[in-house]
Amino acid sequence: MKKCDIIYKVIKTKWRNDQKYEQVGTLAKLIQAYSYTLEVGQSWEHEKGNKKINRNPKTIQALVKNLDAASTNTAANGDSGVSYDFEVVS
Repeated sequence: MKKCDIIYKVIKTKWRNDQKYEQVGTLAKLIQAYSYTLEVGQSWEHEKGNKKINRNPKTIQALVKNLDAASTNTAANGDSGVSYDFEVVS
């Protein structure tokens, strides 16, 4: 099975009310689905203390790491109240 054929599930959890949202797809589809989150996080990376965002990660681990960093970059107080995780579906 090729890397591009693996199906992943990205789980977004909001800490305040413990809501979970799931997005399923290949790495390319997930990058496309979360492109706005990555783009907005990248637009704030110039601020002091913010992290650089890679909008085209090569692995699912890198995607989740960049989504966490992007949501932190856009938070007003540095804590977005959102976390991301992933599972391999097939």
